[in-house]
Order: sequence, then structure tokens, then C-alpha cells
Amino acid sequence: MTQQNRLKNGGRIDRSIPITFTFNGKQLTGFQGDTLASALLANGINVVGRSFKYSRPRGIVACGAEEPNAIMQLGATEGTQVPNVRATQQELFEGLVASSTNGWPSVDTDAMSLLGKFGGKMMPPGFYYKTFMFPQSLWGTYESMIRKAAGLGKSPLKNDPDHYDNINQHCDVLIVGAGPAGLTAALTAARGGARVIIADEQNEFGGCLLNTKETMDGKPSSKWITSVVEELSTYKDVLLLPRSTVNGYHDHNFLTIHQRCTDHLSDMAPINQVRQRLHRVRAKWVVLATGAHERPLVYANNDIPGCMLANAVSTYINRYGVVPGNELVLMTTNDYGYQTALDWHDAGRKVVAIVDTRPNTADSDYVKQARQRDIKIINGSAIIEAHGSKRVSSVSIAQINEKGTKLAGVASQLKADTVATSGGWSPVIHLSCHTGSRPIWDDAVIGFVPGKTIQKQLTVGGINGQYNTKLVMQQGIETGQQVLKELGLDIKTEHVTEPAHTAISLPRLEQRKLSPPMALFHIPHSKPTSQAPKQFVDYQNDVTAAGIEIACREGYESIEHVKRYTAMGFGTDQGKLGNINGMAITAAALNKTIPETGTTIYRPNYTPVTFAAIAGRNCGQLFDPARFTAIHKWHLQQGAVFEDVGQWKRPWYYPKANETMEEAVNRECLAVRESVGILDATTLGKIDIQGKDAREFLNRIYSNSWTKLPVGRCRYGLMCRETGMIFDDGVTACLGDNHFHMTTTTGGAAGVMEWLELWHQTEWPELDVYFNTITDHWATITISGPNSRKLLSELVNAETDISNESFAFMDWKEMEVADIPARVFRVSFTGELTYEINVQADYGMHIWEKFIAHGEKYDITPYGTEAIHVLRAEKGFIIIGQDTDGSVHPHDLGMSWCVAQQKPFSFLGKRGMSREDCVRKGRKQLVGLKTKDPKQLLPEGSQGVLNPTGSIPIQMVGHVTSSYWSPTLNRSIAMGLVKDGLSKMGESVYYPQQDGSVIEAEICSYTFLDPKGERQNV
Repeated sequence: MTQQNRLKNGGRIDRSIPITFTFNGKQLTGFQGDTLASALLANGINVVGRSFKYSRPRGIVACGAEEPNAIMQLGATEGTQVPNVRATQQELFEGLVASSTNGWPSVDTDAMSLLGKFGGKMMPPGFYYKTFMFPQSLWGTYESMIRKAAGLGKSPLKNDPDHYDNINQHCDVLIVGAGPAGLTAALTAARGGARVIIADEQNEFGGCLLNTKETMDGKPSSKWITSVVEELSTYKDVLLLPRSTVNGYHDHNFLTIHQRCTDHLSDMAPINQVRQRLHRVRAKWVVLATGAHERPLVYANNDIPGCMLANAVSTYINRYGVVPGNELVLMTTNDYGYQTALDWHDAGRKVVAIVDTRPNTADSDYVKQARQRDIKIINGSAIIEAHGSKRVSSVSIAQINEKGTKLAGVASQLKADTVATSGGWSPVIHLSCHTGSRPIWDDAVIGFVPGKTIQKQLTVGGINGQYNTKLVMQQGIETGQQVLKELGLDIKTEHVTEPAHTAISLPRLEQRKLSPPMALFHIPHSKPTSQAPKQFVDYQNDVTAAGIEIACREGYESIEHVKRYTAMGFGTDQGKLGNINGMAITAAALNKTIPETGTTIYRPNYTPVTFAAIAGRNCGQLFDPARFTAIHKWHLQQGAVFEDVGQWKRPWYYPKANETMEEAVNRECLAVRESVGILDATTLGKIDIQGKDAREFLNRIYSNSWTKLPVGRCRYGLMCRETGMIFDDGVTACLGDNHFHMTTTTGGAAGVMEWLELWHQTEWPELDVYFNTITDHWATITISGPNSRKLLSELVNAETDISNESFAFMDWKEMEVADIPARVFRVSFTGELTYEINVQADYGMHIWEKFIAHGEKYDITPYGTEAIHVLRAEKGFIIIGQDTDGSVHPHDLGMSWCVAQQKPFSFLGKRGMSREDCVRKGRKQLVGLKTKDPKQLLPEGSQGVLNPTGSIPIQMVGHVTSSYWSPTLNRSIAMGLVKDGLSKMGESVYYPQQDGSVIEAEICSYTFLDPKGERQNV
């Protein structure tokens, strides 16, 4: 296909570098400097997608981030595909492969297009709330159908081959937007010695100047842009970021910038280059020079391909050398729209007519230029309807009254293949709203402008509703000077040594006389809105003027509710084109003004950001770094199967020969009960706590008392949140009067450390206490079982007394083990005689191998996490996060013994436990469960009921938290939460299963083995 709409000359493209690309399977050509959108228009491609609800054919409307229709799936291979890329922002490169995100079997002949003919009645606003409800059995089918119909791209199924970066930046001023306002502000600030970052989403700096034929000092404005950019690049403290969208503005002047580093080069980034980078910027001051988006007008069938924004048409002509049609009808409410007709005429194409909604514009310089070219101007009229299917073929125009609310004449038709409309300009206030600032309606601007903010933020140019280039540049200079003043810098300071640090002089610009614009958003039709052909407000989500009026009739008066009910502004374009028109239509339906109706609030992200850019290098192994103990190599050699616990690779079990997991775990459990087992417990969280107020701090953070714990002793403690609910537990040893060694659960170590720091820094800063995480400093080897004392005695000095009388349960001692200094804790999580040996991590493997060698005579057996779970369940020890779920306090667990009510200072959670809900009857409590059939295993998570024959829905009384086969007891055991379970000992509870069977269990004590603790105290 030839580039039938390409001009022979003009634009900023390089015709000497042709580029071949593929769209929907067709091979096309463009030029270096094209966007995918401009190249498609050059090749005469009319339909680029199908609409969200109605599957109507859609064409390109805009030329930038505001484009709602040309949303593409890019990528030649599965791994390089990226969904929902705007064709208007994707630069063309050799071999680019793009496809529409919807349309079956093709975008030109979509089987669902029948919905477009009568879908308004089938799918009114909120239809998804009212339909697809019954029968429930078809919900899965409904979901798959709706997802398929939505048509907003597909996530790639293969790994992304590219690399992405995050980078932290600091600057004196971040300038968002590199148009005339942003460039002059940046140059002023740079000459004054400020550290400047200027970011713009386009591939070139210059903003609106890139799209016009405006001159400066009689020369193309591109000359001025080049000179400014060249000067800015000479300053070492200035960072220029083209192809960079400031996508989020957060509190304290923290902003994120999404930079597309190599997306314009190929599907994959060149070797040693990143594809995209996310800049995380802390700025002392922020200047928003984001400009404005042209606003379309809402009229019947305004979504037919060929209906475009006026400024977009000019941009394609002037910047890309593309005229997207042959015969143009322009409708405008302001003088700026006339420029499109002038550009179209000067490109050698026919302007059928300019339809100006205003009754009189005779004094305008733009009007005079149009008349000089013999362009027909029809005042006081509007296009009320476009005609055509996959391309505009004609339009109906009619006179309208002075306010634009009613027709004032009979409609007539004009033949045309392109319709350009300009309803005025909407300041791009999105970023200014991200921090909670409410925009303000300005009648003079006919748009919302930024409201008050507590951020150190300034706005300049189009975002304020100022569109005169000379005034915009003057404001840019003044804004730059204000920033320098706020920073305490002077534009003439002597320490600035970079070139050209003199005051900026403005170039000479052409000034034009303008007529006042008209505030018009919705064009009336000869039929009522609900009966007229669809008048689209939000192109991406198929929101129509009739839909908005229906929402108002159904009682939605808040603009935020109207937005959610109709889905207006929910698309990837974030309502850039449609929201203002939607608010105006809502206001009219409610008989209110736009300020009274208010506005929705824009939220990050300004444009879509890839997950990869957000993650940066934190993916794969770096996303969740694997942590290995010093003994990991030995575990590998023994064929251990691992599980991930809090980033650690922990041995799960050690299968021998052809053992199943069950057989291996049973063998490991019996070895601990009958002789001695060895466990790598290095992963336990360890925190060193010191300071004269350490005891007081522990008293406040734990539910039990620590005041009288003597040096050399350990104590088990429960840690609760303010609500009284348990969130971690562990054993803490007293190393000295003001020195403690705290252990935590493996997965909870980081959270506990953060918890301690939080309460110390924010609530109890007066306490003299310090914390250091030492998990990685110590290797912990646990030996457990009846022969563990015999084994340990072989590796300690002869004079070291480890008898029960000298080294009792919950004692700790410093001693040498295998000639290595060690802290040995006599604690137990198995219920057996147990020693935890802590040595410097470097010696972990040495100690482990010594125990293995000396333990051969005792048939020493390494055991993993699954065995320790079985062993602790037999003994009735809990696991936080498994037997608790954030809604359980110590009394629910039958652990009131671990709550000290008489502490002088209320511990965390004490008041929470006293709340009415926490002391009521009917709370779920932890109990043991024995199935009536000892061989039957209760599935974890099973819901319990007291009456298994009751009618559905049956009231649930709790669930199974832990369930195992106990080789020691030769039966299944389980723990679970049951309402008032502690008072139901001996009663039955029933657990219905998915296959219809019911498992009966007896409520019992959760201490299944050695209730008196004789094994661990020997």
C-alpha cells in the first residue's frame, strides 16, 4: 500500500530513511520520525480498532497521550509484546509489528459489530450491575465472554527479555513539559545555577511549537527550540529527559517519571541498554508546564473514522507531512480551530467549509485569513451528525441558537471524508490533582485550572489557560525567576560559570487578534438525545451523552457516581478528552452549572506504565532474593527438597532412595522422638536488644512480664498488635541486665524489627533501647531427641556441665562446641530434650558436620520443616500465621498464662483484648481435633459445622488450621478454631468436604503428646 496521504515535502520526518512495519498482518511503509499513528494515516488506514462495548469501527482521533482509540498490541514475539500502547506515542522503527487489540475475526469485519447497531438498548449504563446475575452457574461463562469483548490488549505469557531500571534523582526544580513555557522556565533556572530536571513525553522538546508553522524573529520556531536545548545541554546540573512522562505526583514533591529509553529503536533494547527507566524524583520545587488538550465536540456519530481533533489534523500535516483525508469540514467554537482549515488548504486539499458555532467572528485575524483563501465559513451553525460506516462520507449541519442548546434551522448535508472539531482547550491539570488539590472552574478559560496546593509547586502556560505563545514564554521566564528567588539563587550570581548566564530576551512573535470563544460541549440534534444516533463523550469506554443523561435520571447526582456508573474516564486515557464534556452534560441534565457539579479527581498514572518499569531490576532472582544458610551446600548434597520461608531456602524434607514425602517425614519424626534429629534453624529471626530500658521495652511489647527474668534464662513471649491480636511469638534470652537476644518466626523477622523501631521512634523515644538485626550473623543448629545431651557432651569441654541440674530447660549458656565459641539455648519446639547451638555463621558448616559425624552412633537424622510442623503439633505448639489469622488473641488460644495483667505499664494489646468483641461468647478458640476414624486426615482449611444435616447455608463454627499424620501416635491429629471450643471438650464437630462426605472429629486438648512436659525437662 502506498502512502497516499503523504505530502511530497514538509514536516519533521526524514524521507531519506524509509521504514517498513506491519499492522494487522499488512506490510506498510513510513519514514524516520513518524509515529505509528502518522504512518497509518499516511497509508490511508481508517479503522484501527473497535469500540469497547459496541464494537463500532474506530479511527485515530488525536496525536498524543490523549488518543483513546489507537490502542495497539506491539511486539513481533510473545516475549516482546506490550499491550495498550498508544499509536500516537509509539515512534516508528524498522520491523515494528502492531495489531489492534480487538476485533474478530478482524478489525475490519468484526462479528460483534451488530451490537453497535442496537447495543444502546442492550447495554445501557450500569447494565453489568443489572444483568448476568442469573443463573449463578453461568458466572464463569459470563466473565470469559465479557473479558473477551472488552478488547484492551493481552498480557504476554512469556518472560520479557529486556532489562529495566529505577533511579533516584534529586533536583532544585523539576519542570514538567518542554513546550515554550517549560523551556523558558528551565533556561532561566539553569542560568541562575539551579539543579534542573526537565521532562517531556514527546521524543523532541518544543511542545506545541513542533506542530505549527509559527515563526520567531522571522525564522521557524524550531531554530529557537534547537538553540535553547543546546544551551541547556551545556549545564552540568541540568538533566534533559525526552520520551519521559511524569506519570505520578505524590506528597512532599515526590514524582515518578516513566522514561521510554529504547522503545523507539526496536522490539528489544540493544545489548547493554535498558528498555525503560523509572525516575523517582525528590524536587524542592515543581513547575507544571503541561499545556492543554484540545476538547472535541459531542455530536451524533462523532466516532466514525475520519472524525478527529482539529489540532491533531494540523499536527499530522505540519509535523509529519500527512493530510489524513481529501475533503475537510471543520467545526469550531474558537479561533484556534481555524488554523486547521488554513493548514489543510495550504497542503493542497479541499476545505468544504468551516462551521463556526459562534454567530459573529468578523474581527478575527484567523477569519480574515480563511476568507483570503476563499474558504466557506458558516457561522452560528454546527455539525449535528456525521454519516458513514468505516469512514465519514458526509455531515449534516444546522443552525443553532445563540447558547448552542437548540437547533434554529433545518439540517443540510455537506460531502466530506474528514471532520475536524475544536471545542476549545482543557488545561492538563492531572498532575496537579494527584496530591489532592481540587481544580477550579474558570469561565474565561472555559475549563478547570489548578487549585490551591500545599506542595512547593508553580504552574505556567496552557495549564493556566494561557495559550498566547508570547505571554506563555514571558510567564515561563517569570516562573523561572520565582523559583530562583525561592531557592535563594540569583540569575546574575557570580558562582555560575556556565555560558550565556544572562537574562533571557524573548524572540519576536506574530500576534493575532482573536474573537471570544464559545462555551459549547454538546451539540443538539433534531431528535432527543436518547433517540438520536449515539453521541460519544468517552470514546474508549463507549460512554454517550444519552448514557450520562440516563445515569442522572436514575438518581446519580454526584459526578463521581456518574463517572463510576457510566465508566466515564476509566480507560487508559484517563478521561483526557471526554471528562469535561461529560461534566458539562451532567451539569445540564441536573440543571446545574459546571462549578456546582464539580469535577472528578485524576489519579496516577497519567498514562499507563509497564509493570517492568515499576519493578526495574527487582525481578526474577532480584525480586525476591533467595537466602541461603551456611549449611545449604550440605542440604543440597543430601538431596533435600526445599520450601521458601521468608526468602530463605529451608529444607522441607530429606527423601531417601524412593521415599515419598510422607515416608520421609514419618522417618524424620520418629528419629527425633526415639534418638536424635538435627535441624538447620539458622533462619529464625534474631534481634539484639540493648539499653538500660530494654526490660521496660520488652514489658510493653510482649504480653507477658520480663522484669524479673534473670541473666542466663530464656522466656517465651507473645507479641500483639494494638487490637490485642497476636502477630508473632518467640523465645527471648537475657544475656545481661540490659542485654537480650530475641528470636522471631522466620517469616516475621523483618516485620518484628520494623514493629520495634516503630514503637520506639514514634511512641516511646524516651526509652534508652537499641535494636540490631543479627539473623545473618549466627548459624543455629538444633539437636533434639532423647540422645541429644549425649551427643552434645561429646563436643563440649569436659568441664562444661550440661546436666539437667546445671543446664535446665529454658536456660542458656556460653560454651565452646567443637572448639567454637557458642551460645547454647535449651529450648524446644519439638517437645523433646533440645539444644539450640548458635555460632558465628562462618562456623555453621563446621559445627553441623561435627554433629553429623559424632551422631552416627545415635543414627542422627536431619529433619526438615514438615517434620518440625508435625512434631510441634503433637506437642500443641502454635505457628503464627497458620494457627492464627490476625483475629486471634492469646485467650482464644488458651494461652492466658502468657498475659501478665498486673504490669505497671499497659502492654501492647491489653486494651484491645478488653474490647467488647474480644470478651464476648462465641469467639473462635483453638482446640485439638481427633477424627473418629484415626486414619482419616482432616484437610486444612475445612470449615466446621455442628449440624451436618442442616439446610444449606449451614452456620460455620470454625476451620481446621493444622492437620498432620502423627507417626508417633499412629493417627491423624489436627488443630482448629471452633466457636467456644474450649468449653466444648469431648463434643463432636463435623467438616463437610467438597465430594459430599463429612468428617467427624472430637474436640480435645491440642496437646496430644506429653502434656506434663516430661520429655523436654529430662
